[in-house]
Amino acid sequence: MPSVSPVLRKGAILTFDPATGAPLATILLQYNPDSLTRSLKPQAIGEQPDRTEVLRLKGPPIETIKADVEIDATDQLGASPPDPVAVTYGIAPQLSQLELLVYPTSRTLLANESLSQRGTLEILPMESPLTVFAWGAQRVTPVRITDLSITEEAFDPRLNPIRAKVSLGMRVLNVDDVGFTSQAGVRYLAYQLAKEAMALLAPGRGA
Repeated sequence: MPSVSPVLRKGAILTFDPATGAPLATILLQYNPDSLTRSLKPQAIGEQPDRTEVLRLKGPPIETIKADVEIDATDQLGASPPDPVAVTYGIAPQLSQLELLVYPTSRTLLANESLSQRGTLEILPMESPLTVFAWGAQRVTPVRITDLSITEEAFDPRLNPIRAKVSLGMRVLNVDDVGFTSQAGVRYLAYQLAKEAMALLAPGRGA
């Protein structure tokens, strides 16, 4: 099972090199959301399977996760002395870190533009880092960010945001999406194995 460090008391979004699994960044949520919304859509065999197929599944369910995250610079601004980054930029650095989860890097954009100018006929879509959502030690899973909505609610005199709510939509990447041997596939399988182990602790198991 791949390790995720640090052991988290707060929810977090982590990024890794998709080829090597080397850690790239850890985005700790300042406050844990009060709730998570998870949706699981079974991958059944068609809309009207015959009787021999009705209990069969094509693969893991399509799982989506939604969470509302709050970011607030009040504590940093009220510290003694105040945090100089918060004083100068508010929470813009934290928002930028989240936003960049759905951006290709400027280096990649410039490299692809250079290839285009040299007449390259086919340029591969840009690969992003492997994104992992961690919600406690037992729920650590690769995801793709499907939606990111930011509501900025308060500003400092320089118009830097100092309080915001971020709505995150994520789709769990399972082995059907990424295969078994990729970094994402290994992490997904560990996530499902942890879920299966947890289910064995439920009352009435095997009844």
